[in-house]
This record gives sequence, structure tokens and C-alpha cells, in this order.
Amino acid sequence: MWFERIVSEGLAHNSWIFGTGGVAAVVDPRRDCEAYLNLAREHDAVITHIFETHRNEDYVTGGPELAARSGAQIFHGARMAFRFGTPVREGERFMLGPLSVRILETPGHTEESITIVVADTEVSDEPYLVFSGDTLFSGDIARTDFFGQERKAEMAATIHDSITRKILPLGKGAILCPAHGAGSVCGGDIADLPISTIGFEERTNPQLLIAKEEFVAKRITESPYQPTYFRQMERLNRDGPALLGTVPAPRPLQPAEVQEIIRSGCQIVDIRSPTAFAGGHIPDSISIWREGLPAFAGWVLTYDRPIVIIDDFNCEVQRALPHFVRLGFDNVYGWLAGGFPAWFRAALPVERTGTCTVQELFQKQGEKDLFLLDVRDIKKRMAQGHIQGSHHIYTGEIPVRIGEIPRDRPVYVYCDAGYKGSLAASLLAMRGYDKVTNVLGGMQAWLRAGFPAEHL
Repeated sequence: MWFERIVSEGLAHNSWIFGTGGVAAVVDPRRDCEAYLNLAREHDAVITHIFETHRNEDYVTGGPELAARSGAQIFHGARMAFRFGTPVREGERFMLGPLSVRILETPGHTEESITIVVADTEVSDEPYLVFSGDTLFSGDIARTDFFGQERKAEMAATIHDSITRKILPLGKGAILCPAHGAGSVCGGDIADLPISTIGFEERTNPQLLIAKEEFVAKRITESPYQPTYFRQMERLNRDGPALLGTVPAPRPLQPAEVQEIIRSGCQIVDIRSPTAFAGGHIPDSISIWREGLPAFAGWVLTYDRPIVIIDDFNCEVQRALPHFVRLGFDNVYGWLAGGFPAWFRAALPVERTGTCTVQELFQKQGEKDLFLLDVRDIKKRMAQGHIQGSHHIYTGEIPVRIGEIPRDRPVYVYCDAGYKGSLAASLLAMRGYDKVTNVLGGMQAWLRAGFPAEHL
């Protein structure tokens, strides 16, 4: 028997492939599925089964794409009416040679969530691999807030029962293979571990070390961020996304072509560094550094307008494209050929945003008209403290809370290190704010400079 983990960077998404004797199965595949096909070929195996542990919210399922390319059959929980695949219920079993694959229904994160339990019967009938999807993570339990405030207690109790009554009894030595790792928006504080075991989680997972009543009471008070693109992911993952072979491929664009697309109302996404963006960019560009695309593209981009990517010399474009594919952005029209230098060499309009150091901000703190905006997530603000007098709006929520930010005052934006600050500054600039400054280094630099922080 063999199994491997495939990590989608930025999303902190884990998918899995396992097999034996020329057959293989994939759990929670991503949309760009070449990795699974390559691994199957390396093991002289054919992918015959695809298991979706639940309808995901943070990325587009790759089940239909992989099924179309491999001929495999898709299986998913029966408590939701998917428009593709075959529903499965508690206790159903599949055999891949000597590998026994059993289904457990483990609702809580979503109602149709399932857990996949694998035993190698040539060795033992005991569970060996447990693919827990978004139910149980390393060091955490999945979020349970997707059904609204009125069902928070119900879903929290449900996921607790799913874990304690179905997953934990599988045996302390069973290897736990969750669908997400550290940094995922589907958990709160997932540990940075590639795999775990049932016993390790039972002994160390903070969420499992408290009584059910305390766990539910805690969950009722939690309100994690819900990116706007989650609704699009839920629809695509229920109905099935378009196959990539039917989606027009992005292409290199000349400056004149980009100008024409801009006039038609496209979205310009600049994936360069904050300092490069501040030094000069195409008017009304959105600044999202490449590594930030998985976390923030879904917050600030729309699915109904073409997207054009801007980079320096296009060193990172090909690495950026999979992020858009995994988030369902099939509207990426192309990228500026030659990168941003091609734009200014064509003598086309360039805009800038302000930047400052933390030392400069410290000197300006006494200015009465300065509006200081903290765009970190609330957990970071509470853990690290904040700069005196700052107002808090999370980066992703700026478009819907724009009215809270004054237009007639200089706005200084800070985040952890300056990257989310650049995104926030670009969002404000494209909405007509003309006195926006990104604080380079953000809170990290502020603290390293020895400046004071306030705590809530």
C-alpha cells in the first residue's frame, strides 16, 4: 500500500491519494489535477475512486475534472443533493484490492460531511488511515458557523458527537489525514503538522480536552470571517464546476490590448511587492502579492468581469494562475506581456500610492486629522496589540465597510508587515481616496522599533 499528500499552497488544502496493486483512490482533489494523474502513473496505478468528504467552501472541487480525465467514479455524502457523483451513507464499504474503504457520516462542519476509513486487510482489519475532511484537524476542529447564529449550538454539538462517537473510537494508532493544515480559513488554530494520529489528537487537541458543554458554549460566541467568495464555492461544489478544457486559456496581452480591456471594465490584479506597486502601477489596480492570492482574491475580485494580471517581467505569472483556477476564477483573460515595464515604456498612465516607515508614522501620531487604519485580522490585533488611536477594519471587509473610512483625511494603513496594507491602500485608491499611505513593515516593524502597543 502507498499514500501521499498533495498540498495546495496558500489555501493550506490537503488532498490525498492512496492505492495498491494497480488501483488508486483520491480524497478531496483540487481542480488542477495533474498531480494525481502523475502519481498514479508513477505507481503503475489507475484512479478508480474519488471521495469528496464534503462540499468545500474555500476552493473549487477537482472531482469532476479528475473523473473526466481518469474515468474514476465520484462519491460524496448523501445529505446534500449534489448534481454529480454518487451519494454514500454510513457503513458503505468499497474494496480496492485488499484495501477496505469504509464510510462514516460525520456532520457538523457541513451536514453531508463524511469520513473515509481505510484498512489494509492483508495486514489487519484495524483502521489504518482516517481521512477526516474538515471535521477533525491537527490541533483543531472545523468551524461550525455556516448555518447562521440560530444553528451554531446545534452544529457545534453535532461535530463534537461526530468526533467523539465515531472518529476517536477508530483507535489511537490510526493515522489522521485532514483536508487542511495550518493557515486554513476552515479552522481557527490548526497545527502545522502534515499528519497526526487519533491518539495524538485525543491527548493534545485543545478542542478535545474540554467537555462538550464548554465546547458548545465557546463555539456559540465565535464569529470567524466568511470571505464573500464562499457562496460561489458552495454553488460550484454542489452543481459541479466547468471542466478546464472548456475554459478559454489566459494569454499574453500587449499594452494596447490591456487598455482596451480596461475600457470594457476589467479587473487589474497587480501581483508585485508592495514597494513595487507603490512606486508605480496601472490606475485602479488591485495590489495582491502572489502568495496572498489564495487568501484575498476571493474577498475582493468578482466572477463576472475579466481579470488581467500584472507582474514585473512576468516571473511569477505562471505560478499565480493555479491560484485563480482553484478559486473558480475562469475569467482570467490574460497577463501584460513584458510585465509592468512594458506599460511605462509605452508611456501609458501610471499612479502611485504613498508609503512611510514606522518611524515616520510615530512622528505623525500627534496630527489630529490623521486616520490610522489597522487591517489585520482581529486575532492578531488582540494578540499583538495595536497602535494607539487606530481604527480596525479587516482587509477583506474594506469594500463593504468603506463608509467607515473618512475621505477628507489622510489615511495611514498598517497590517502585519505591509502586504495586506498595500491591498487595502489599493482598494481605497480605486474608490477615490487620494491621501492613502501604506506603513511599510506594519506592526512587526512597529514593535521591533520599540514603539508602544496598546492591548484591548
